[in-house]
Amino acid sequence: MTSTHRDDSQMSRFDREGVRRSRARDAVKAVVLSAILLIVFAGDSIRDAGEEMNPGIGRDIVVAIGTPAGWIADHTPLADAGDAVTSGLSPDSELGEGGFSAETLSGSGAEVPPVTPDAFDPVEIGADPPPRGELETLLVTGDSLATPLDTELARLLSDEGVEVILDPHLASALSNDELVDWGQLSTSQVSEHDPDAVVYFIGANEGYDMEGADGETVECCDQEWAAVYSSRARQVANTFRQDGDARVYWLTVPEPRDPKRQEIADVVNPGIEVAAQPWRSQIRVLDLAPTFAPDGDYTDSIDVEGESTIVREGDGIHLNDVGSQIAAEQVLEALGRDFDY
Repeated sequence: MTSTHRDDSQMSRFDREGVRRSRARDAVKAVVLSAILLIVFAGDSIRDAGEEMNPGIGRDIVVAIGTPAGWIADHTPLADAGDAVTSGLSPDSELGEGGFSAETLSGSGAEVPPVTPDAFDPVEIGADPPPRGELETLLVTGDSLATPLDTELARLLSDEGVEVILDPHLASALSNDELVDWGQLSTSQVSEHDPDAVVYFIGANEGYDMEGADGETVECCDQEWAAVYSSRARQVANTFRQDGDARVYWLTVPEPRDPKRQEIADVVNPGIEVAAQPWRSQIRVLDLAPTFAPDGDYTDSIDVEGESTIVREGDGIHLNDVGSQIAAEQVLEALGRDFDY
């Protein structure tokens, strides 16, 4: 008996059905046709890609192919048709306004202001600090939080020949301009005293309703209120910095005992940070939280030289004499970065 080998590939079914099978030369024809279409539709892309490659044999090969391919594509209308068909996949498609340009980055004709070098504290980014100036006049101001910090700073700096101006305004607030308008007061303080540096400590009385940009009343303490508060703080900060000629040391509000006051402080302190952002090279935000609320919660006493020491007044808001001495040391440390005295 003669055995017949079974063709498990089942390729013979093409012959039975009269279907033509592709041969090697058909594959070659397909490759050639694809190459021709690629040259006609994308020859310019091959040329451009080769020109952007780093020098080497790979670039030489692509340029050798891309140069004539690009010439062919340039002289046929099919390349433009291909670009139009595939434009939806291109990262260079028209996206409308707002792209990076010299105009938008400079701020001209754009709503977004440019970021300037003043926004960076040189020390924080590892750059060389500017030469230290001579501290002759220091203004200490704010609300009742600024006392007795002001007298403590005056005591510490009096022997150094520094004139310390004590000008706190009790019961004042940035969010309440009926008693004291800090926009006006800061201007008059700078005009009268021309300080080299300003220590500003305010926030014990915040939380008042304010007028928003649209003239409507804004109640504490959502994002809209925070934005209005920070805008007022930024105006005062800009006045105190005197076009970059002075330095400002703005102390944050230590965690209050009263939960309602805590909610306000939790908005005021970020508002101070945001207000100072355009001029961090001249405005130092001194965060008192790590010192007076080391665990993130209010405490009457902290560790001072190994002993638990009361640093708050009985109202749970203000610093007492010891607390003010500690805050004054932090101010002096910051002053020492910028001034000789």
